[in-house]
Amino acid sequence: MGLLNMLGFGGKSESVKEFMAKGAVVIDVRTYEEFASGHIKGSKNIPLQIISGKVAELKKLNQPVIVCCRSGMRSAQAASILKAQGIEVMNGGGWEGLNRELA
Repeated sequence: MGLLNMLGFGGKSESVKEFMAKGAVVIDVRTYEEFASGHIKGSKNIPLQIISGKVAELKKLNQPVIVCCRSGMRSAQAASILKAQGIEVMNGGGWEGLNRELA
């Protein structure tokens, strides 16, 4: 696995739609203020700064996770954190692009 894949930037082995078909939950890792200004319907807001403290909560969901943010940088960091904790995760990149992909 290359460095880009580890950081969540590499080629997606599964598509967003495949992840959603498995019951994935969308986690927006932007700040509360950014989330309030617009987000994907049904997504949950867990800012990057606190996502490490929410790992147990996310594991209890027993669902794959798609993380998103504004541009894909913070979601790449979040994906790396969650993957290291054994959570099936995909970096969805920027929330607006992900929202279009989910439509």
